[in-house]
Amino acid sequence: MKLGKYEIELVIFDMDGVMFDTEKISHRSWKKLGKKYNYNIDDDIFKKTVGLNIKSTQQVYKKHFGANFPFEKMKNEEIKMMKDYILSEGAPVKEGVYELLSYIKNRNLKIALATLALKERAELLLNLSDTRKYFDVITCGDKIINGKPDPDIFLKTAQKLSCEPENCVVLEDSENGITAAYRAGMLPILILDFIRPGKEIEAMLFKRFDNLKEVKEYFEDNLGA
Repeated sequence: MKLGKYEIELVIFDMDGVMFDTEKISHRSWKKLGKKYNYNIDDDIFKKTVGLNIKSTQQVYKKHFGANFPFEKMKNEEIKMMKDYILSEGAPVKEGVYELLSYIKNRNLKIALATLALKERAELLLNLSDTRKYFDVITCGDKIINGKPDPDIFLKTAQKLSCEPENCVVLEDSENGITAAYRAGMLPILILDFIRPGKEIEAMLFKRFDNLKEVKEYFEDNLGA
C-alpha cells in the first residue's frame, strides 16, 4: 500500500510511551527508588535510559553512579512497582491506540509490536488493554541481545513477517528507538512523549506527531479512509 513514494506492508509499534503512558510511571518509580537508596536520579539520567534494554540501562546508571550502584535490586523493585500500578489502575492506554490499530487492521496491513520490555509485562499490558488481538507478531526484550539503538529488534520483527525494511513504518517515542529504526532502513515516525528530540534525531525522522490520533489522520489522508 502506497504511502507517498513508499510501498508499506508493515507498521511496527513500540509499546512504552507509544501505546501506553508507562514512561512517566517508570520515571516516578526510579525517582522514588533513588530517594530510598540515596541516589539523585534526575530527569537527565532517566532520559538516557528511555528505549534501552535492561543491560544498557544498567550500564548508564553504573557509569553515572559507580560500580556499587545496586541496579539489579532497584530494577526488580521498579518492575514490581510498575506491575502493582498496572494491576491496580489498569493499562494506561494512550490517545488514539484503538482507533489506529483498527484502521491499520482494516487496511490489511501487517501489525507488529517490537518492545524491549520483558515479555511478562508486555503481555500484561496487551491483555488488560485487549490489544493483543491486533498484532501479527510480538518481539520482546527477552529475545534480543543488542537493544536499541541497534536495529536488531526491528530487523528481526520484519523478518518474522517476510517484510523488507524499506516497506516498514516504525512508531517510536525515544531517541534510541528512532535511531534503531533509521539504522534498520525503515521509516521512523516519532510520537512525542517524554523526550523532545534534538536536531540529529529530527534529521532521521520520516514524520513526527503529538499522538496516535494524528498518525491515523495522516494515514487516512495518504492511504485512504
